Parts: sequence; structure tokens; C-alpha cells
Amino acid sequence: MRNLVILISGRGSNMEAIVRAAIPGARVAAVISNRPEAAGLEFARRHGIATAVVDHKAHSSREAFEVALAAAIDAFAPDLVVLAGFMRVLGEAFVRRYEGRMLNIHPSLLPAFPGLHTHERALQEGCRVHGATVHFVTPALDHGPIVVQAAVPVLPDDTPETLAARVLAQEHRIYPQAVRWFVEDRLRLTADGRVVLQGVSASAQESAFVWPPLEA
Repeated sequence: MRNLVILISGRGSNMEAIVRAAIPGARVAAVISNRPEAAGLEFARRHGIATAVVDHKAHSSREAFEVALAAAIDAFAPDLVVLAGFMRVLGEAFVRRYEGRMLNIHPSLLPAFPGLHTHERALQEGCRVHGATVHFVTPALDHGPIVVQAAVPVLPDDTPETLAARVLAQEHRIYPQAVRWFVEDRLRLTADGRVVLQGVSASAQESAFVWPPLEA
């Protein structure tokens, strides 16, 4: 059984999707937030999942906060740390601590539009396609080996809100699947920093990594 520790800052809808997926071989050991008022904590409690709060405002520096956060995470012996709307930039020492076993989801087709306000920026740039990316976390913000991406069309009458909703629906598909692949030990990093999904044909793998993924 692989232990998952999920970090959230708000509602945690991707956390909810992972919990509801009931991934075989995985156990959500804890949900941790940097905000005491995060709505996702109540969802976790209702589902019998341990919760913890490490309030970044209670610490004098980012380094001190990250030391406390790491201690809270490690108390649950995680095999995988899952960032699900965790709205804190993490320092290099923290990231290196969980290197190769920490995933993030970002609401754009990385490397396009790292950072915030991705949907507004996609509309401003006239993108015809937008989407979401699950990637391994590296010290560079919203950067790292890509596990899976899902694309959605940008419609002529889209607003940031309608586009965000369409992307979020895909996030809820691909994040549980990426976690499942990790739990099944099917993700391999190549020497040049790419992710290879074990156990599917090359053509299926291409589809899985570019468009909404095939069941595999």
C-alpha cells in the first residue's frame, strides 16, 4: 500500500477527485493545508482522512515554514506527495527532499503559461487550445518532467471562468490517473528528463501524453 499525502490551500477539488477515485494500492494518509480555513480539510475529515495545518503565517520565514511542513508530511511516511492547489512556492531544499515523489497539477499546457492567471493569459494570446498538465516537481516554478496533459478547445465566446471550468473537468480526470500510474510503478524518468509510461504501445503513449489519456 502506497501512502499519499495531499497538500491543499483551499477547496481541494483535485484532492477530492483523487479520494473519490479510490486508487487500488493507494491510501490517502493525510491532507495538509497551509490555511486553517481551507474548505478541503472538512471534506477529508468527513472521509476519515487525517488532517493537519501548517500555517505559513505562523512562521518567520519560508525556510522555517518548510521545515515544519516537511515534519508534518514525514509523520505520515509518504510514498508520494501530491500538490493539489497548494498555493505556496516551495524552496529548492524542500523540493529536493521529495524529488521524484512529488507531483503537481497546473492549469495550462506547460511550458506555456507558468504561474498565475493562466486562463486569462491564454485568452489574451488567442490560444485555440488550452489545458492542464501533471508533472513531477522541480525547483523551477511550474516546471518538471511532464507525466500527462489534457487539452481542451478554446471557444470563441469563452471567458476565463468558462475556460477554467472546462480545464478543471480534465484536471479531475488526469490527476487520479497520474497518481495511479505512480502507485503502479509505471512512470520512468529518462536520462534527458522525460517521463515514459510503461506498459503501453508507442502510439497509445503519444495519445496519453498529448490529449486526454487513454485508459491504460
